[in-house]
Amino acid sequence: MPPAPAIVLASASPRREQLLREAGIEFLVCPARVPEIPESGESGRAFAERMANEKARAVRQAMPERTILAADTVVWLDDELLLKPQDAIDAARMLRLLSGRRHLVTTGVCLIGEGFEDVRSETSTVEFAPLRKEEIDGYVESGEPMDKAGAYAIQGGAARWILDLEGDYSNVVGLPVGLVRRMLTEHGML
Repeated sequence: MPPAPAIVLASASPRREQLLREAGIEFLVCPARVPEIPESGESGRAFAERMANEKARAVRQAMPERTILAADTVVWLDDELLLKPQDAIDAARMLRLLSGRRHLVTTGVCLIGEGFEDVRSETSTVEFAPLRKEEIDGYVESGEPMDKAGAYAIQGGAARWILDLEGDYSNVVGLPVGLVRRMLTEHGML
């Protein structure tokens, strides 16, 4: 029987799982159950890094012999954090904010193993085309925005609205694969 993968992904995100599989990284899944509540005045980068760290620490407590990989993605615009929408009204509000504008997408990544705790982040800039009310309403009705930071999936129905992307596409999907590979390599995991 082959040995179990040394890395545990502290996430229930199918998008993160798919990105890791496509990168050829073996892993187990153990989702973290951590409340995602921004602190007053916290930047998108600080929030994403803190949440990734809290998720990794929570799973590491349950699995202290494993190396834990956790991530958290946030969309932010004008210092407002656009997390997962609370409902359809909130999703439509976020999409109206993003319409015709550039925004930032930051994913915090934390890798915790024997003798190390490494927290980093990647930020990409995304520009949306102007959106019509009917487009927003139809996208919200599809249900796709409901579990996505910023109420959209770049790899899904929102792809048609992307005018420009500066940075790592996989970061906007939810896991900056290049950064993760560098971190794993530096800590002897790859």
